[in-house]
Amino acid sequence: MNNPGVKTYAMIGLILTGGTMLTTWMGDMITDHGLGNGVSMIIFAGIIARMPTGAQQLYQNYLTDVNWQNILFVIGIVILVLIIVTFVTWVQQADRKIPIQYTRRVSGDPDSSYLPLKVNVAGVIPVIFASSFIATPQTILMAFANNHSEDTWYQVMTNIFNMQSTGGTILYTILIILFTFFYAFVQVNPEKLSENLQKQGSYIPGVWPGHETQVYVSNLLMRLSTVGALFLGFVALIPLIAQNVWNLDESIGLGGTSLLIVVGVAIQTIQQIDGLMMKRQYVGFIQDPRPAE
Repeated sequence: MNNPGVKTYAMIGLILTGGTMLTTWMGDMITDHGLGNGVSMIIFAGIIARMPTGAQQLYQNYLTDVNWQNILFVIGIVILVLIIVTFVTWVQQADRKIPIQYTRRVSGDPDSSYLPLKVNVAGVIPVIFASSFIATPQTILMAFANNHSEDTWYQVMTNIFNMQSTGGTILYTILIILFTFFYAFVQVNPEKLSENLQKQGSYIPGVWPGHETQVYVSNLLMRLSTVGALFLGFVALIPLIAQNVWNLDESIGLGGTSLLIVVGVAIQTIQQIDGLMMKRQYVGFIQDPRPAE
């Protein structure tokens, strides 16, 4: 519409709300009757469905006019994407194993118990939060585009909340770092973790139970979150840098958030499939061989 009004924006809001509720319901059904987290699987399918369009756009831009320079450029992009996907997969599976010992252990190897903490404790959530924080003001500013597009405040705000600009990129990176530290301590509460270890009669070797364990875990989370923030910032900024340096179309390749979601969901699905297969083997192993009477 050329002149959207309050009714138009209200209708858009209702449609988005209804679509979100329907998608959430479908995700719950997939979670209950399918494999993996339903909402994550829907997002995963939506990202994968856009990849053929990106490949087609890449072909139209660089391979319709066949020459060695364009061919080498496309091969370089494919190799770079494979390297980044491998790196993201490796970091997403990496963890820091904290050795745990029990005050009462009857049998078993005491060195075999450990508490795993992911290197990227916060996962993909900080990138999603930062993207939403940037995208929400952009959506609001669209309502003032017709009447205030020439105003100074509108141009400043548009530049700040535009991830293609230098200011928007810096703000995006800062938000990722802040949300990484925040969500890491939401995922792993050092105080609760210390209490649970005491209740289980376990402790970290060389660390006193109680407050010192809480301080030790907090310092460890700070170090892991530093590595995780650098990793998330690197993955999130690579597509933006590539688009600005090589003038790539936005539909080409995976964005930082999309790449993290695809890799995370794929790893989670594979682990759940392995778990189900192992459970099936155990069920077959413990099944009573005697015929039913």
